Order: sequence, then structure tokens, then C-alpha cells
Amino acid sequence: MVREFKLPDVGEGVAEGELVSWLVEEGDEVSEDQPVAEVETDKAIVEVPSPVNGSVRELRAEEGEVVPVGNVIITFNVEGEDDEESTTESAKSEEPTESQAEVSEEPEVSEETETPEGRVFAAPSARRLARELGVDIGAVDGTGPSGRVTEHDVRTAAESTTDEVEQETEAVESDDDLEIQPENGGSASAGPSPDTIEPADRERTLAAPATRRLADEQGINLNAVPAVEERDGQAFVTPEAVREYAEAQQHAQAADAAAVASGETGPREERIPYRGIRRTIGKQMQKSKFTAPHVTHHDSIDVTELVETRAELKEIAEERGIKLTYMPFVLKAIVAALKEYPYLNSALDEENEEIVVKNYYNIGIAVATDDGLMVPVLKDVDKKDMLQISSEMNELVEKARDRTISRDEMQGGTFTITNFGAIGGEYATPIINHPEVGILGLGELKKRPVVVDDEVEARYTLPISMSIDHRIIDGAVVASFANQLLEYLHNPRLLLLE
Repeated sequence: MVREFKLPDVGEGVAEGELVSWLVEEGDEVSEDQPVAEVETDKAIVEVPSPVNGSVRELRAEEGEVVPVGNVIITFNVEGEDDEESTTESAKSEEPTESQAEVSEEPEVSEETETPEGRVFAAPSARRLARELGVDIGAVDGTGPSGRVTEHDVRTAAESTTDEVEQETEAVESDDDLEIQPENGGSASAGPSPDTIEPADRERTLAAPATRRLADEQGINLNAVPAVEERDGQAFVTPEAVREYAEAQQHAQAADAAAVASGETGPREERIPYRGIRRTIGKQMQKSKFTAPHVTHHDSIDVTELVETRAELKEIAEERGIKLTYMPFVLKAIVAALKEYPYLNSALDEENEEIVVKNYYNIGIAVATDDGLMVPVLKDVDKKDMLQISSEMNELVEKARDRTISRDEMQGGTFTITNFGAIGGEYATPIINHPEVGILGLGELKKRPVVVDDEVEARYTLPISMSIDHRIIDGAVVASFANQLLEYLHNPRLLLLE
């Protein structure tokens, strides 16, 4: 029987995913675990593997389509399966077909490919091409595997349709041409003025070859030209209609050019789908903000000694092929401070009404990527030395930025750090990464005036912003934690004891 494959929950509790791209086409042979599609859910693009050995029977979703988890996105013919059996199974799910010969040729179909005779087997790309060329895909003979209609079939059919329309047009011109094409250029019409012509949105248009050539010369999509009449139930476009529409487009372009010249360089508004990573970030932020009562504690510390220490170790790290930033020092300092204030490394189990104190230290590191905020998690920071932390952290950050990071590498965090100072600014109100109870924000590390022994000196200082879940952490605790953290960063040699 045909194996249907439903979109799995590739994330934790996600309800839907965007099908980014198909990695196979209908008719392709696939093996178990071979990636067949890329789906964007939660914070990553993941590959969806085939569950079986066999061949792709039908792709049931378009690229770019948002598919609910549990919906069938692809069907397979299992390797070695009897073709007749599989098609019969498919037919049972649709309308029963009396002719066994017909059934054996027609797999399941999508709504777009229904024809009076049955179903058509075609890849989404072939269907799109058919729509663009105005070809009825149901009338195309497929030459691909199992009678699948290929793009080549569609193009061949388009050429043949052009010839048919040419013959039809000759007949039309011989009798009622005057009714279709106004000869005086003008008044055809009863139609709208050139400035107000709205584009049509058809999938198929009948026109003479000469009209098609005219549209090509004018750079006009024939399916967008309003038709003044129909032939055999299909829109029929005349040369005059093409000219009018082209003129309208030229007026519109001139208006746009005038707008640009006057300073308006783009549309006043633009609508971008709110989904994928951006929506996931939004939902997580909303949940965190409205679940945990936030309190933010601000402070700053003289880190001149940290700057000097890092400068000394940087060259050694480079000799070992590792880029040493300030972040590993901060991570070591955070873990040392968390050990002294364990409630900041906990979570609230609301269902069981328990505070879960974590005796392991998995630190999430917020990373700004081109696709939005991602938080890779560096596991067991307390068990690693400075260079190991630096190396693994750099690798995770790189993975996050090029979208190759796995879900496992973004889960299991116990505390999070965000370095908005790398972009600029001193203080902010970081949003807690729920269900954690604390997050540390770093401001820009730079020289600022500091009073030392009653003298003002230019010293390196680091502003911090610490948000906590006030249900678990009191203000006095976060202040004490910050003092401890700053002590480690002010005297980085203390980290050698950790």
C-alpha cells in the first residue's frame, strides 16, 4: 500500500512548519533516512528524512507553504511494491474508477490537477510552469516515470497550444473580428482608461501568436491583460488589449519614476509574513515576559585587569588556533557566581509547585543572526577550561549564524547571557529565557572615567544588566550575585581557582 508521510513534530511542541524546499521530485527513488525536504520550524531549518525505501509518489505541499504538524506532505511507493496494488489503494481514497486501465495510470491527485478523465501526476514545478504558460496540465501527456508530466512535456504542450490558437484566430478574424478588435484604436472601449486598468490574474489565456509576440515585445504578461471576450470558456486577449494594458503600465511606471524623483523611494508600507524564526522568537519572548515578573538590576565594573589578562592569553590561544574573546572569562565568572547563588540556576516547575535547582551549568549564549535571535547552549561549562570553552563557543556561534546548528545544541540551558554591548549601548532589560530564572546582559566594554584614589582615570569598564524572575529571586539576591560576578571579573586571577 502507499505509504503516506505526515509532517512530524520536528521541534518541541510546534504546531506547524514552513516547507522551505523539496529535495526530491515525484518519481525519484529514495532510501530510508534520505532527506526529502527542508522544513523551518522553531529556530532551525531541519531536514525531513524518508521513512522508507521506495519512490516518491506525490508531493502534497508547495514550497513556501505552512503545513500543520500531522498533515500528509508526501506519499511513497514502497520499494518492491506492486504498482497496481498501490494505485488501487490510492483510488479508493478518491472517487472510484470503473476502468482498471485508467486507475493503473492515475495516482492520487491534488485539487489543481483534477481533469475530467482522472488525475495527473506532476511535480509542483511542472504545475507552476503550466500555469505560467497557460497550459491545461490535465491535457498533457506525461513522459516521465509512471506517466508523470515533466516540465519538458508542459513546454511541448505550450508550443502546440500556440499553433492551435493561431488556427483558431484565423477563423475568428474571418468573421467577427470587428467585434473583438477595434480598428480605430480608441474607443474600444467601453473599457477603463489606460491609467486605471487593473491587471487580471488568470492562469490561462488564449491569444493569437501575433498577440503573444506583441506582449513579449512590450514585456507584458499576457495573463495579466484584461480580456474583452472569451473563446470556448477561456479568456481571449486581442492586440488592442495588449497595447492598452502596456500603455497603462507605462503610465504607472512614469508615475513611480515621478514619485522617486520627488523623494518617495519605496512603498509606504510593506507586509512580511510573521512566521518561522521571527514568530517563534516573538512567542517565546511573550511567554517569558508575561510568565515571569521581571526585575532588572544594573551595575558596572572596572575590568581593566581583565583586559590586560585577556591580552596576555590571546596570543597563546592564537598559537593553538583559538580565538579568545572576553566571553569565556564571563562564562567562568557566571558559573562561579551561580555556584554561590544556586537559585539563579534553577527553574520553577509550576505544575508541581517546585523550584528545580540545577547542579549542572549549561549556559545559553544569545546570538544575533540574519534570521533572528538564536540561543546555542554550551553544556557543562563548569567542567571545561578557558580555551575549551572558547573553542566550543565559537563553533556553536558559527553554527547558529549559518543555520547548521541542531536543536539539541539549543536546548537544556540553565542560564543565559546576551552581549548587546557588541553592537553598542550600556544598559537594557534582557528578557528571561523561560523557564530559566535569570539572564545577564553585557553592555559595551570600553574606557570610561573612573574615580581611583580620589583621582579620575580612564579605565575599562563593563556595564551589566541582570533580569530575574521575581517569583524565585529577590532583589537582594541578584544584587549579591552581581557583586560576586563583578568581583571575579575585576580580579580575573580568581577564576584560576575555579
